[in-house]
Amino acid sequence: MATRFAGCQIEGMEHPVLSRLVEALRPVRGLAAIVLGGSRARGTAGPASDYDIGLYYEPDAPLDVAALQAAIAPLVDDPSSTATRIGEWGPWINGGGWLTISGVEVDLLYRDLGRVREVIAEARQGRFSMNYQTGHPHGFCSTIWMGEVAICQPLLDPSGRIAELKGETSPFPEALRDALIARFGWEVGFAIENAELAARRAEQMHVAGCAYRSLSCVAQVLFALNGRYLINEKGALTEAATQPLTVAGLASTQADIWRDIGNADHASALRRLHGVSGALRALVERAGTKG
Repeated sequence: MATRFAGCQIEGMEHPVLSRLVEALRPVRGLAAIVLGGSRARGTAGPASDYDIGLYYEPDAPLDVAALQAAIAPLVDDPSSTATRIGEWGPWINGGGWLTISGVEVDLLYRDLGRVREVIAEARQGRFSMNYQTGHPHGFCSTIWMGEVAICQPLLDPSGRIAELKGETSPFPEALRDALIARFGWEVGFAIENAELAARRAEQMHVAGCAYRSLSCVAQVLFALNGRYLINEKGALTEAATQPLTVAGLASTQADIWRDIGNADHASALRRLHGVSGALRALVERAGTKG
C-alpha cells in the first residue's frame, strides 16, 4: 500500500506543522505508522485544542527513540523538549513527548501495535480491563486503544497496518457494548452508595471522588449504548449528554451536582445522582441490552 498523508484541515488548507512533522519522522526506524487522534480527529476540537499524534511501532522492531529525538530537535520551539524512552509514562501511555512547534502544541504518544491488536481482539469478544494510569482519574480502559484506531486519521501508514485495524473496530461490537454497560452500569450505583457512607461522616473529598466515579461510569454506559468509543474521560459526560440515547437534562444536572458538593449540600447532590442512576437504568432497559 502506498504511503498516505492526510493533513489536518484548517481553513481549507493542510496544517504546515503536521506536514513538517510527518516528513521529519518518516525516516525514523521502527515507526510503522503516524496518526492524528484526539479531538482533532473527531472533529470536536476547539481553538485551544492541541494535536495528538500517535506513533505506532511493532513490538519486535520498536521505535528508535534516539533517532526520534534527533528528528524533532530542529522543529521544536523549546530546545529542551524531547521524547521519552518507551515505557517511561507507564504501561498504557507508554511514552511520547509534549512539544510546541511554531507555536502549535503537539503531543506525541507511543503505541505498541502488538498490544493494540490484542486489546482489539479481546474487546471484540466483550473483554476489557480498567487500569491505573497517571492522568486518567477514572482509570485507563483498555478499549481506549481500540477507540483511538477507530477515530484516528492516518498521516503515514505505508504498510496499511492502521487501515487493517480500523476494519476490526466497525461496527461497534455488540459483545463489547453489553460488557461495558454491565460493568459500568453496576458501578454507577455502587459509587453512589459509597458516597452516601462518606456523606454521613461529612467527608467531602470522598463524596466528590465517588460522584466523579459514578458520573464517569454514566458516560461509559451512554457511549456504549450509542455504539461510540470513549477515548478520554475529559468532557465525556458533556458529550454523552448530546448523544441520541441519553439521560434528559444530564448536562445541567451534572453542573447542579458539583455545585451542591462545593456547597457541602451532600443530600441534594446524592438525590440528583440517584435520579441520574434511575434514568440510566430505565434507558438501558428500553434499549434491550443485557446490562
